[in-house]
Amino acid sequence: MFLWQYLSLLLLITVHVCKAQDCDEFTDLDLSHAIIGTSLKTRLLLYTRENATCGKLLSHTNLTANPKLNLSRPTTFVIHGYRPTGSPPAWLDKTVQLLLEREDLNLIVVDWNYGAANVNYFKAVENTHKAADNLTAFIELMRKEGVSLSSIHMIGVSLGAHISGFVGANLMGDIGRITALDPAGPQFTGTGPDERLDSKDAQFVDVLHTDIDSLGFREPLGHIDFYANGGTDQPGCPKTIFSGGSYFKCDHQRSVLLYLDSVNQTCTIKAFPCASYKDFLDGNCLSCERFGAAGCPVFGHDVIRWKDVLLKLRQTKSFFTTNGVSPFCMTNYRVEVVIWNEDVRWGYITVKLHGNDGEAVATIDHTAAKFQKFTETRLFAHFNKDIQLVKKVSLTFSTGNVFKPKYKLRILRVRLTHLEREERPLCRYDILLKENKEVTFRPILCEESNF
Repeated sequence: MFLWQYLSLLLLITVHVCKAQDCDEFTDLDLSHAIIGTSLKTRLLLYTRENATCGKLLSHTNLTANPKLNLSRPTTFVIHGYRPTGSPPAWLDKTVQLLLEREDLNLIVVDWNYGAANVNYFKAVENTHKAADNLTAFIELMRKEGVSLSSIHMIGVSLGAHISGFVGANLMGDIGRITALDPAGPQFTGTGPDERLDSKDAQFVDVLHTDIDSLGFREPLGHIDFYANGGTDQPGCPKTIFSGGSYFKCDHQRSVLLYLDSVNQTCTIKAFPCASYKDFLDGNCLSCERFGAAGCPVFGHDVIRWKDVLLKLRQTKSFFTTNGVSPFCMTNYRVEVVIWNEDVRWGYITVKLHGNDGEAVATIDHTAAKFQKFTETRLFAHFNKDIQLVKKVSLTFSTGNVFKPKYKLRILRVRLTHLEREERPLCRYDILLKENKEVTFRPILCEESNF
């Protein structure tokens, strides 16, 4: 009996070892490789729902070598960017998992770590063209086997975004979709469309910008370009160099985390088309009429639903704000204030919403608002969470002037309108706000006849 148990255990261990050996892993290098420099080697790792945690290395010349590659399914390529330390991307496993949970597809991770791992960034940039040529040849092989290029989606991160663009250009823009997550800026800024990602590289190109003042690309590149928090400093990311490496890469990498939240449908982020981030924050871009009944497009994986109208508009810049951690989505309200002070007041408003599901806060302080007697001041408030049933509202008025006398703001009416849900606005009348003193009240539903 003991011998049988021993043999069973040995067999089980052997099976697990063999199974592990059958899986192909993303190339794991270290800083020494990057210092020495690596020559390009492109590996294609296939994941499907049948092998969601076990990558299978694909042949570049024989598609039938791996029976798990089902060409009747759509195919998504995930392409990483510059790897200065040689380590695999921390987000890779989660990306594979979430994409396969959303859709039954061939998910191919493009592993060009040999070529991306190099302290010489310029060499990695040079390798993007070679990696794109390699990938183009593989997709051409797929097309010869009857695959429609429309069924191909490429998700490129940083340098990977431009690789996607080069592949798309090689294939005359016939690829179905390119999603670019904070496309790399250095060495690409100021170049022409042939030397970077461009909206003509696929039938639909959606782009997210999160680090336009450092590692990312500033200008629009796609049919729709999303600028999270204006595309610069992301909430929750370090503000000083003393935070180490995360200071340099946090804003850039936030693009992947935001996109994964959209794949996971953690929450929905509505983006507002606007010419500038300032106009967006000022609440000057809240109209979504150009998008018809569907309303403003949502950021991320599901923006493909707006493809037809976005193609007609040709190029759309859109903005949204986020929290510092997942769930990243914020809840947007329009806040309209009418005062009856005789003198003009300048200042900032903080709004709190209270309900059974907690408290949400929005501080509108990007610029001082002008409050003038009997004149409606419109503010755009971004709350850190959505309160389903608002029972109380708190308001705080401040001027930011420490040494000047404290002012009062006599509010004739305040109206709060939820911008994501179709529901009656909330109102309150005749409120006296003393500077830096929070006032809490129960709102009432606004009436159409109210001024």
